[in-house]
Amino acid sequence: MDRVDPMIPMSPVDDLGAAADAYAAAPLLNCLLRETGEPTGEPGVHRLRPGGRLLRVRGGRRPRDPEVYAAGSWHRLTHAELVKLVAEELREATGLTNPDLPGEMLDSREVLVALLAARARTTPPADPYTRSEQSLVTGHPYHPAPKSRGGGPVAGWLPYAPEAYARFPLVLLGVRADAVVEEGDTSALDTLGETGVEAPPGYRLLPAHPWQLDLAAHRLRDAFADGRLIRLGETAAETWPTAAVRTVYAPGEDLFLKFSLDVRITNDIRRLWRHDLTKLRRTDAAATAAFAELPGPAAWLSDRGYRTADFAFEELAALVRDGLHAHVRPGATPLLAAALTEQYDGNPLAAVQDPTAWWRAYLRQVVPPALMAFARHGVVLEAHLQNTLIAVDPHGTPVQALFRDAEGVKLVAETGRARGWERLVYTLVVNNLMEIAAVLTERHAGFDPWPLAREELARHAAELPEAGALPSAPSLPGKTNLLLRWTGADGADARYLPLANPLRTVVTPRLADLA
Repeated sequence: MDRVDPMIPMSPVDDLGAAADAYAAAPLLNCLLRETGEPTGEPGVHRLRPGGRLLRVRGGRRPRDPEVYAAGSWHRLTHAELVKLVAEELREATGLTNPDLPGEMLDSREVLVALLAARARTTPPADPYTRSEQSLVTGHPYHPAPKSRGGGPVAGWLPYAPEAYARFPLVLLGVRADAVVEEGDTSALDTLGETGVEAPPGYRLLPAHPWQLDLAAHRLRDAFADGRLIRLGETAAETWPTAAVRTVYAPGEDLFLKFSLDVRITNDIRRLWRHDLTKLRRTDAAATAAFAELPGPAAWLSDRGYRTADFAFEELAALVRDGLHAHVRPGATPLLAAALTEQYDGNPLAAVQDPTAWWRAYLRQVVPPALMAFARHGVVLEAHLQNTLIAVDPHGTPVQALFRDAEGVKLVAETGRARGWERLVYTLVVNNLMEIAAVLTERHAGFDPWPLAREELARHAAELPEAGALPSAPSLPGKTNLLLRWTGADGADARYLPLANPLRTVVTPRLADLA
């Protein structure tokens, strides 16, 4: 059983409702305060700019116990009341209504009830890497509904939920050969059927995520009826869903397989969209070439290729990604970087005695490859916590970073240098470094992570002037996920607001300079 975040109330099978309220409220409060709030100077008290209301919270990186000031006193808010307040503030701020987002926020909380109940009755995986991928109970710390599963019935999604320690076989389909569309190296898909399930003559093997197959069943009915698509069985071995939900790990084959999933998770319907698939070879080739020339142990998990059917191009797409064994340093244990911000058995941050040494090692593994890929190759990694794996030695010290997801990679030649740099700063510094730094300072009173971060950036200043200038920037870009969802913007259409820059040093004038 995972250790529980001390800020989250739990009791014997505990008051799952109260625990779910707390887990769901924390990221929603983070969004609300980042995007609409301003501190009043009184500890924990913020003024919400749209409506002028005062909101009081406790806690740091995971705020809790929200209270609103009304009629001369503070009133505690349930999660449902918080959702109502957020909707009122956003209507005031934008002049727009959104009937969907409040439902997603409430669904995220209901999903947490089911997940917490499932975790209480299920043994976590023994493998530390899989356990890290399946540890994200809080999820994205700055999204209003990080655990929403599209509002569907629990029975439809729970068997495939990484947070519930799910594991399941894939469905094996046969696609008529003249309907197959593929690009890149998809040969690994053909090995999935070698346990006795093979595609008959005239067909090619195509694995499918069982949840997606259920979601798309009505659109595939004709293809099954006329023989363009046939069911062959299941993989003999089970796969493990990763934190991304629609990406699974097949440990026997040491492969990651990414599928479409017609469900909104955080900002997007998680399909493998045609426009993303058709540019995948270009972005993956650029990232692969960049990492081949970078010094140090950092690795790129290549998205080798995809296979699908022309009559269901997006619905049935299956993407093949490199596994771990060929990339991770001998003796090191890979972990999902996002898991470091969660309370779970096996989190190396729980055992850190010297935060300075650990943080220096983390910076040295994560920062250089992201900066050098940008400076030398024009590759903008999506270096946020969920796309970063950190391999640690037996003492829990970072010794290697691995990056993934060519779908999120941008190229400076296409986005422009300024826009590409802004995105890298958001994913690498705001989403990644600031979150890990917050955990370390929470665990080690008095620890200041930012001098070491400035030192690491300074090492790259000659090659990348933007890195040298970052500590003097007045602000950093913070993604506005709450406003993005409320206004119905495309999930890929990132919009940023200025955040206080923790890297910034304030120079105190000398008396001689004031004379």
